[in-house]
Amino acid sequence: MSTTDRGEHRIHDLIGIGLGPFNLGLAALSEPLDELDALFLEQREAFDWHPGMMLEPAHLQVPFMADLVTLADPTSPYSFLNFLKQTGRLYRFYIRENFYPLRAEFNQYCQWVAGQLDSIRFSTRVLETAYDDGVYRLTVDGPSGVRTLHTRRIVLGTGTSPSIPAAGRELLTAGGPAFHNAEYLHRKAELQSRRSITVVGSGQSAAEVYLDLLQDMDAHEYELNWVTRSGRFFPLEYTKLTLEMTSPEYVDYFHALPAAQRDHLVENQKNLYKGIDSELINEIYDLLYAKSLNGMVDTRLHTHSELKSARWDAARGTHVLDFRHAEQESSFSLESEAVMFATGYAYQEPAFLAGVEDRIHRDARGRFDVSRNYGIGVEEGEIFVQNAELHTHGFVTPDLGMAAYRNSCILREALGREVYPVERSIAFQYFGSPVPETAATGAAPVPASDLAVTA
Repeated sequence: MSTTDRGEHRIHDLIGIGLGPFNLGLAALSEPLDELDALFLEQREAFDWHPGMMLEPAHLQVPFMADLVTLADPTSPYSFLNFLKQTGRLYRFYIRENFYPLRAEFNQYCQWVAGQLDSIRFSTRVLETAYDDGVYRLTVDGPSGVRTLHTRRIVLGTGTSPSIPAAGRELLTAGGPAFHNAEYLHRKAELQSRRSITVVGSGQSAAEVYLDLLQDMDAHEYELNWVTRSGRFFPLEYTKLTLEMTSPEYVDYFHALPAAQRDHLVENQKNLYKGIDSELINEIYDLLYAKSLNGMVDTRLHTHSELKSARWDAARGTHVLDFRHAEQESSFSLESEAVMFATGYAYQEPAFLAGVEDRIHRDARGRFDVSRNYGIGVEEGEIFVQNAELHTHGFVTPDLGMAAYRNSCILREALGREVYPVERSIAFQYFGSPVPETAATGAAPVPASDLAVTA
C-alpha cells in the first residue's frame, strides 16, 4: 500500500531502523501483509546476534516458542520449527528433549529468516531524520550511496549497547586487556595469555564467561577472580506464576503505575530478567568442587563489591581495581592483568533522532514517554520503540517471549486492524486490586487487566 508524495517520492507505510531479533520479527510478521509497505534498515552487512558470546554450550533462557513469530502466528513459515525442518534438524531437536535452543542455533535461525525477506536492506545507515506534513524523511547511506527515504511511521530497533561502569572506562585504552564481554570470543586468547583475569558483573553472560575461563585455567595457569556488586550470584527466577508476569496483564498493570513506582520496581526486579540460569550456577560449583580435590583453586568470588575506581599500573603491568563492600562499608583492591566487564547493555538514543526531537514525547527525566501501545510520537502511531521501554513497560521489555506480542500491537496500530490477535487476559493471578463487589449487582471481582485501559 505504498503512496507517492506529489508524484515524486515513494512513501512507505513503515520503516524499521535497526535489525536485531525484535525488528526482524516485525519484518517477518509484515512480510505476508500485502496492504503494508514496510522496509527495514540495518547498518551491518548481515544479521549477527552477539557474535562475541556464541559459546558452544550457551542456550537461550526462553523456550523455542519465543522465536520471531510463533506466539503471534503459529502457522508462519518463519517459525523456529520450520527452520529446523528446512535445515534437516527437526528430529535431532526432538530427540534432544530440550525446549531451549542453543544461542548459536538461534542466531542461525535469525539469519535464515533474514535471508528470505525482501524488505530488509543491510549496509544501510541512517544519517538524519526530518518531518514534514505527516511524512518522515530519512537520509540514509547505503550501497547505492546517500539517498532519501520517506515513511509515515518509524519503528526504532537500534537496540542496546555494551555498558561499562564509569569507574572502569578509562581502562579500555589504558594498557592491558580490558573490554566488555561482547568481545569475549574475539579476544579470549588475549585474556588467557595473562597471569590473572578478573570478571566484573554477575548476570548470565558473566557466569558463562567465568565457567569458560574456569574450565581452561589449569592449562593456562592464570588466577581468576569474579566480582559483583550484587549480594549474591542469584538465579533467574523462573517459576510458572512468576512467568505469568510476562503477560499483557502485567504490562497493563506496570504501565499504569506512577513513574516513581515503576522506577523502583525496575531496580528491584533484576532477578526476574538479569539472573543466572540455576543449572549454570550448579555447574560452576561442581567444577570448583572437582578442581578443589587437588587443593584450593586459584580463584576468588566476591559479592557486595562495587567498583569505585580503577587504574593501569604500567610499571607492574597490571590493573588496580578498587572496590567498596556495601554491607561492611569497607574497601579493598585487586590487581589483575586482564579485566572482563560483563556489566550488561544499556539503551542509547541514536543521534539521527535530533531532526525529529519535536515529534517525541518525553517524561520528566527526559526519557522516552512510551505509550501503552509502544509509541513515543506526539501523534499516536507514528514512532514506535523496540526494547527502549524498560522504565514504562517493565522487565518484560527485553524478553524474547514478549516480542511477538509487541510486534502484533505495533502492526495493529499501523494498519488500524488486528492482524494477529493480541491476547489481553492470560494470567490466573491478580496484579492489582480487584473491583469490590457491589450490593446492587453482586458482581464478582475482575482481573486487574480488565480494569486497565488496554490497547
